[in-house]
Amino acid sequence: MRETANQFVALGWDVTVVTILEESWEREYGLDHTLSDPVDPRVRIVELPLAREDLETDIRQYSEERALGPTRWAKLERERHLEHFPELVFGGWRAVLEQAMLDLHEEHPADLLLASCAPYVNLAAAWRLWEAHRVPYAVDFRDGWSVDVIRGGEAFTRESEAGQWEERVLSEAVAVWCVNDPIADFYRDRYPELAERVKVVRNGFDPDSVPPLSPAPDPAQGLTFGYLGSVNFPPSFLQTVLDGWRSARLRDPLVARSRFEVRGHIGAGASREANAHMTLIRQAEADGVTFGGPVPKAEVAATYGSWDALVLMLVGGRFVTSGKVYEFMASGLPVLSAHEVDHDASHVLEGHPLWTGACGLDEERLADAFCEAARMAAEGTEEDRAAARAHAARFTRAALMVPAIRELADAVSPATVKAGSVQA
Repeated sequence: MRETANQFVALGWDVTVVTILEESWEREYGLDHTLSDPVDPRVRIVELPLAREDLETDIRQYSEERALGPTRWAKLERERHLEHFPELVFGGWRAVLEQAMLDLHEEHPADLLLASCAPYVNLAAAWRLWEAHRVPYAVDFRDGWSVDVIRGGEAFTRESEAGQWEERVLSEAVAVWCVNDPIADFYRDRYPELAERVKVVRNGFDPDSVPPLSPAPDPAQGLTFGYLGSVNFPPSFLQTVLDGWRSARLRDPLVARSRFEVRGHIGAGASREANAHMTLIRQAEADGVTFGGPVPKAEVAATYGSWDALVLMLVGGRFVTSGKVYEFMASGLPVLSAHEVDHDASHVLEGHPLWTGACGLDEERLADAFCEAARMAAEGTEEDRAAARAHAARFTRAALMVPAIRELADAVSPATVKAGSVQA
């Protein structure tokens, strides 16, 4: 989204980004202002007074009803949101988002609105502006809505309330952006009449996230395996990976004297770093497993540079790519795939010279992969690491985003002259 805003500015557009309060972001995963630094200063940012009440951790702010019956309160809160829009914890934001779009358009007429999902209630704001003023809009779906990216297949029917909303909004969208080919194909099959408007716009990586090429590690000192990303998979998933790590340590002396560092966000709100995942990591400390917390964007390259091999832990299958796979590839380090074999990340990694291959989520096969990644780290040459980076080079974020943004800009303003752009 940052790249989107910057690229539109580079084309001469006036860009207004609509978001929620900083305090509201803090309630979820926190903030990383090193991500804000590269935002073009010409981008206008409007913060709306919206927040997830279910993530409030200050019990002094609780109503008596919530304090005495938190489970019942949470159920009623979800029902309240669903009265406004078919989305459990965001539906109640609809009225504020819609009015914000109308007010901004009245103040500075927009030529394009780009609705970035999730939350999907952003679609209601795009539709409201279209109904009132016929402002063209595009949908940046990323993982889609009616597709179940984790289990595969349909998340809800076209006849459901969510299905009716999706079909209505997509019918008038000038473009629908999806993050990979399987999701795009799902939408082309679901809405054949929209097939030409469904575009694949992959995530990619930022060159400043790539560490300098480092010399091969000293095997006598052991290696450091690393994972960077949100820990948003089931605890059982993490347990399987840790079991594979333990098995590898028993069979391979190099892995036995190595470390496994987990970095990123674990949990949101009151469960941030206080959940089953943290318990599993603490229990694995004797096996050389540590947790180092989130990594600011400005320190991502240095973090990769401190590791010798990467562990790509991903849920889902053919509909999931993840953004981290591109950074992992570009690092030039060996990549161990801890995910289903039939996963879109496998297609992206195919041909990577320092990839262990996808081995599924089996303890013994993961142990084999840890041993193979250790061998690659210890024996890999500078040429191997350079070849790994060359494999990833086509996925730089700018290379992927610039053509997509130019195409979208031309769709509503062929001359790409100055225009108003409101992004929800």
